[in-house]
Amino acid sequence: MGDTQDWAAGPGAAERARSVLATAWSCAVTAEGAREEYVGAHAVTGDGGVLLDVPEDSALFAAALCAPRGEPTAVLEFADVAPVPVRQRIRARLWLAGFFSRRGARLLFRPTRVVLRQPSGAVLIELEEFAAARPDPLATAEAQLLTHLADSHPDAVERLTRLVRPESLHAVTRVAPLAVDRHGLTLRIERTRAHGDVRLAFHTPADDVSQLTERMHALLTQAAACPRALQRHHADGDR
Repeated sequence: MGDTQDWAAGPGAAERARSVLATAWSCAVTAEGAREEYVGAHAVTGDGGVLLDVPEDSALFAAALCAPRGEPTAVLEFADVAPVPVRQRIRARLWLAGFFSRRGARLLFRPTRVVLRQPSGAVLIELEEFAAARPDPLATAEAQLLTHLADSHPDAVERLTRLVRPESLHAVTRVAPLAVDRHGLTLRIERTRAHGDVRLAFHTPADDVSQLTERMHALLTQAAACPRALQRHHADGDR
């Protein structure tokens, strides 16, 4: 795998991490040598802390209260999963190491170390930068936007491939929208045994869905001016 086209402007690591945290529906917690999965049980504070709903009679709740104050005692892991089915669907993983304290009936997790791993590699994010960052303004709408684009407008996705360098489309079998943020749209280019990603930058960042609509129309208008059409490669058995 590898990027198949020059990478355009995108969110910074801290903003990307906060976007993963804001949209993840589940998290894995490793503490006291045990690992537990929690689904729909967490919320995020304004500075990047994590509030976790845990039964008061659980081992994690007891371990959190008995741990030395302020010492790293747990690791939380969040996965960023592409809403449209593609190969290698996990786009990023976020790890937070830190400690729990009690906040009413819930546990409050404060990170002391933040690591974001993307296909380009892992990045250690400064705590102050992480706390000050905000999620991408399109993050919570991204899943609906991409699934609508893939399911209802496959012709538009194919038209956008006219903006991709021809060599990046060699032997392509499928193109799908992989990600969108205020800076641009990322397409997954799949071949029989490999894949790559290309990024189509917006002319200016989009701060909300209405602006995103305008940016997408601008890309499609640009694509319409390109006469080249996508030539699909059919794998054995595909007709």
